[in-house]
Amino acid sequence: MQGASLTVSDIACRRGDRLLFRGLSFALASGGAVQLVGANGIGKSSLIRILAGLMPAYAGSVERSGAVALLDERPALDPHLPLGRALAFWQKLDGPEDNQAARLGLADLIDVPVRYLSTGQKKRAALARLIGQRALLWLLDEPLNGLDSKGMALVEELAAEHCHGGGICVVASHQPFGLAGMTQIDLKDFAA
Repeated sequence: MQGASLTVSDIACRRGDRLLFRGLSFALASGGAVQLVGANGIGKSSLIRILAGLMPAYAGSVERSGAVALLDERPALDPHLPLGRALAFWQKLDGPEDNQAARLGLADLIDVPVRYLSTGQKKRAALARLIGQRALLWLLDEPLNGLDSKGMALVEELAAEHCHGGGICVVASHQPFGLAGMTQIDLKDFAA
């Protein structure tokens, strides 16, 4: 995973008539990680969407090197399909990479329609999709929500492995996230 980088220069975010934050800059190279923290509504999810290229910044710029994968509250899995078929759909597009479904505790759920999975099971299924993408840059918006303590530890372990392999993680989370070397940015420090 050589060549991953993310450079955020003087970003500002506006939602409607409200300027959420401004003057935010940071840079991450291969192996880097940052946690975005702050109160509800301060702009963590909006920043993740800006970094993913799904929403324009009000000001500033974002430069990325490497493919981007986003994990948010929407698992991007067809709720009517059994989990195995829903994941197989993405494997046809993303490539036949191992999505680590067994490691994520999904092996016994392959025949269960996605709509019947619990919140935590859907989160783990979304993680399987994320892993299967083999993207260099992981954007994780509240990745621990809905998970039990074992699931939380597994997400932290997966993020550590990703960064150790040269990937980058940007984590927006209210919860503490255990990842060695991770820096933290509190968006209140950039509130407009």
